[in-house]
Amino acid sequence: MIAQDQPVPTQRILVVDDEPQILRALRVVLRDAGFEVVPAETASEALDRAAVRPPQAAIVDLMLPDMDGVELTRLLREWSEMPILVLSAVGEEEQKVRALEAGADDYITKPFGSRELVARLQAALRRGGRSEEEPRITVGDLEIDLAARVVRRGGEDVHLTPIEFDLLRVLVRNRGRLMTHRALLGEVWGPEYGDDVQTLRTHIARLRAKVQGDGQSARVIVTDPGVGYRFSA
Repeated sequence: MIAQDQPVPTQRILVVDDEPQILRALRVVLRDAGFEVVPAETASEALDRAAVRPPQAAIVDLMLPDMDGVELTRLLREWSEMPILVLSAVGEEEQKVRALEAGADDYITKPFGSRELVARLQAALRRGGRSEEEPRITVGDLEIDLAARVVRRGGEDVHLTPIEFDLLRVLVRNRGRLMTHRALLGEVWGPEYGDDVQTLRTHIARLRAKVQGDGQSARVIVTDPGVGYRFSA
């Protein structure tokens, strides 16, 4: 008997938005990208649908009629590690930080491009499918071996201080994800340093100069002004 190829399961995406036109647009965009969409217009409906049949990821609008989207993110994060992307027309830094600290993996401001949304979602799903330890990666001429604590650029060793390496390690393990200032300070220095943004900026500048150099066109450490940093691979 000839074995038949098994079909690849369609990934289910919970989409929560109370604007019908936005919900319809997201359904079309995600369906065309190969996803199954589970729509919800309220936070309560979203929680019910996620509990009955857990999705692989969620896209949550910040302004919902029955609950703040940040609070919905926090409730989903209590029992699920699925990627959560927050959508909003609000572009203030404080709202971004609130969403990310509640457990969101990324934040996209309306209006957004459909290609950007799908790319951000796919990146978040890839991160969710990786194991906790992924000790070695290569980005262009940059090689990072987390297990051996070795970094090379263009085949040459890059000498990092312990703090610089710890910063790089946190960014690499969360690559593609926007890490807030507080999150980075807490993981590298400790929670008591959560407000010392200037110290973080100084070390990021030194780390960036070492791993990117002056001639590297692709910036692997990307700044979201006033919010934090992400490692873009």
